[in-house]
Amino acid sequence: MKLIRFGNIGKEKPGVILNSGNRIDVSGFVTDYDESFFADNGIAQLKEWLKGNAEKCPVIGSNIRLGSPIAKPSKIVCIGLNYEKHALESGMDLPKEPVVFFKATSAIVGPNDDLIIPKGGYKTDWEVELAVVIGKKASYVNEVDALEHVAGYVLHNDYSERAFQLEMSGQWVKGKSCDTFAPIGPFIATKDEISDSNNLNLWLKLNGEIMQNSNTSDFIFNIQKVVSYLSQFMTLLPGDIISTGTPSGVGLGFVPPKFLKAGDIVELGIDGLGSSKQHVKSYS
Repeated sequence: MKLIRFGNIGKEKPGVILNSGNRIDVSGFVTDYDESFFADNGIAQLKEWLKGNAEKCPVIGSNIRLGSPIAKPSKIVCIGLNYEKHALESGMDLPKEPVVFFKATSAIVGPNDDLIIPKGGYKTDWEVELAVVIGKKASYVNEVDALEHVAGYVLHNDYSERAFQLEMSGQWVKGKSCDTFAPIGPFIATKDEISDSNNLNLWLKLNGEIMQNSNTSDFIFNIQKVVSYLSQFMTLLPGDIISTGTPSGVGLGFVPPKFLKAGDIVELGIDGLGSSKQHVKSYS
């Protein structure tokens, strides 16, 4: 299934994209796609309910805004430098273990909401990433069992304000957590929709020009490794998001570097996970 949330900011309701492409409102069955939904085997229950109820559900108009397809995850855990070429363009050694940092959940917005350059920011950068949605509580999980704890996958742009990230004590979370810095979606593709998450094309365009064009087969640490590794240090809860890193082609890696400015348009996508578009605006 493809899970969406739609409606005005703060008032989103759950929906599903059918194989026909129609978008339907399933709020008659589930309140929201949150920790409780995933923990209670909500995906399987929703799939079964749709067999007899899909045709009765209201259709969502094509002009209705999409929000983040997941509501209030307990955390966004990010993996840095997880593509070899990106590590090299950043001038850093290849990591021997996954590089881990957090991104504030208050940064989450819908896939096509505006990107706001933060107050004092002047080196805002883009990062197309494959994100994993946890479906079952994970603690001390082995790699061989890791995918059993995955609910699905979603597109994420891990925006970064490099001045905050790299020039202010080197604390990455400050450069990653600004409002609007986590556009997620358009939809969560449940695990059965993606045959191999370690072999997906992903791309990003800036004003129509390709900046990033790669494949998750270039991961240093694959999905199974990342889920297992993180579960050794923290409990991953249903609905948590793991963003798995970005390939080469970020603005910081250009000579001279390229950063976003008001009026820019960023488009990005991943095989099987759709695409999103953000218009860049300045803080006001």
